[in-house]
Amino acid sequence: MKREIHPQYVETQVSCTCGASFTTRSTLDSGAIRADVCSECHPFYTGKQKILDTGGRVARFEARFGKAAGTASK
Repeated sequence: MKREIHPQYVETQVSCTCGASFTTRSTLDSGAIRADVCSECHPFYTGKQKILDTGGRVARFEARFGKAAGTASK
């Protein structure tokens, strides 16, 4: 491998929106990663049903302009 072209592999703190956090290694410079879902709160791992809708472009459009704005009148 060539020297000095590869990013540094440092310890990184991963924190989830549920409050869980753990340490891993990454090439990310900031040393922190924020995750929406982790193994502590993901429905597959917990066995609990939970809606994980973060909202997409359509939901944001409907929130701004209402559902009637998306329909065209003839």
